[in-house]
Amino acid sequence: MKKVINPNRSTWSELLKRPTQTLDNIEQTVNTIFSDVKRNGDRAISKYTELFDGTQLNSPIVSTEELNEAIKQVPEALKIAIQVAKSNIEKFHTAQKTKRLVVQTSDGVECWQEKRPIQKVGLYIPGGTAPLFSTVLMLAIPAQIAGCKEIVLCSPPNKEGKIANEILYTAQLCGVTKIIKVGGIQAIAGLTFGTETIPQVYKIFGPGNQYVTVAKQLSTKYGVAIDMPAGPSELLVVADDTAKANYVASDLLSQAEHGSDSQVILVATSRELIDSVFDEIEKQIQDLPRKEMAQKAISNSKLIYVDTNEIALELINTYAPEHFIVCTDNNDFYTDHIENAGSVFIGNYTPESAGDYASGTNHTLPTNGFSRAYSGVNLDSFLKQITFQKISEQGIRTIGKTIVLMAEAEGLQAHKNAITLRLNDLKG
Repeated sequence: MKKVINPNRSTWSELLKRPTQTLDNIEQTVNTIFSDVKRNGDRAISKYTELFDGTQLNSPIVSTEELNEAIKQVPEALKIAIQVAKSNIEKFHTAQKTKRLVVQTSDGVECWQEKRPIQKVGLYIPGGTAPLFSTVLMLAIPAQIAGCKEIVLCSPPNKEGKIANEILYTAQLCGVTKIIKVGGIQAIAGLTFGTETIPQVYKIFGPGNQYVTVAKQLSTKYGVAIDMPAGPSELLVVADDTAKANYVASDLLSQAEHGSDSQVILVATSRELIDSVFDEIEKQIQDLPRKEMAQKAISNSKLIYVDTNEIALELINTYAPEHFIVCTDNNDFYTDHIENAGSVFIGNYTPESAGDYASGTNHTLPTNGFSRAYSGVNLDSFLKQITFQKISEQGIRTIGKTIVLMAEAEGLQAHKNAITLRLNDLKG
């Protein structure tokens, strides 16, 4: 893990680059698979499932029998843990509900706003080396609270043609209406166009690798919304001498083990802490089952020393981290002034792992600097806001002249006529 001391601002752009690989053919690959799925539906899905996941399926739909058998295989202790997490996530997301907002903007003019659920949503749940059943909680729970009618879950099968038992258990617990064994680009394409077995949806949620991220972005060209561009996981920790080096190291490694293209950064105002964290990482990484993957991520990561909190904050806002941990003697300075971050964790006893699983906040967050403009998934992600207005006779008299003058100025005669006809009738 590279140590950097007081980097010049002119080097920040290069210093803070993400390790995302440049794949020249990624868009071409995504476009090819999208076109194939659009033309050939399930036949194309089956072909790519065999090619990328190494399995042939009689049907990609998870049957009731398969679901029931999977539920039996999940240990009771884990079921209880999942239910505790579910309860906390439900509490936090249910609290995000808002009442109808009604405003009388002028005499006789009433405007209001109401929220309606997105009827059909698709949830992408990565499988592979880490089947993320926790992401099922983070996406299906707010979808259910919002009232989405169709909640379609796609996750890649293993070579035996199965989805992890934990994913299936969590999906049924959280009200998923259909579970489909398909992953990667072909899953996003299926949700975009619809096939014989995969319903077409209105919005796609969930993290994934570079291919899935580009596929989600391509789906927007076909009229399907997405939650955000969410790529490899990342974490930035800001700390000083009040932080515990072994805690900081464990937090950095918790994100590094997500994948070789993950990135973790420590920004510290203490050189001694940087040295201690470096040593702790070297020690703790030896015991990780995913050591090789974590080491690749660590090789893309940095320990950065700066002199002041002000410089640290400026650097952090420039990076715009997905996850941001604050462990200093002046946490309020950072929490009050942070502008770009997906989710913030405050103090020595608030590890990022808590947000990943069970504190209640959502772990589906913007990566790769997108926290400058995107929020993480929340209840509103599954809702549309519809505005209403009702104008009385007095109301049209009140604002009629205003509308007439504006329509005339824009040269839109029919707009003007829509008002003057009504005003003339009221005069008569």
